[in-house]
Amino acid sequence: MIKTLYFMFFVFACLFGLFACSAKAQDKFKNLSSDEFERFIQDEEVQRVDVRTVAEYSDGHIPGSLNINIRDDSFAAVADEVLDKDQPVAVYCKSGRRSRNAARILADKGFKVYNLDKGFDNWKECGKDVEN
Repeated sequence: MIKTLYFMFFVFACLFGLFACSAKAQDKFKNLSSDEFERFIQDEEVQRVDVRTVAEYSDGHIPGSLNINIRDDSFAAVADEVLDKDQPVAVYCKSGRRSRNAARILADKGFKVYNLDKGFDNWKECGKDVEN
C-alpha cells in the first residue's frame, strides 16, 4: 500500500514537472535569429527596444532603437508610456536573456513582441548594422 502511494506520488510529481516545463515553452512572444530580426525591423511600424543598461546602449546599439533598461524598477511603466500597443515591438539585449524577460513582461501587458535570439553580441558577429 505504501509503495503504491509512493509510486503515485512519483508519477504525479513527474507529470507536474512536465506540465511546468511545457507551460514555460508557451511564451507569448517569438524568438527571431539575427537575419530574421534584421528583416523584421525593416518595417517602420516596428518599435525597436534595447533593454540593456544606458552604458551598454552607449557602446553601440541597433540603429533606431529606444533604450528602456529592463533592470530599472520602472521598466513596465516606461514601456507603457512610450510604446504603442498597436505596433509590434522588437526587443534585444546583450545575449538574449534579459530581452526574453522583457518580452514576457511586454507580452503579458498586451504587446506583440519579437525577441532577438542570442542578442546583440550575435547581431554584431553576423556583421549587422550598429550605431554608436
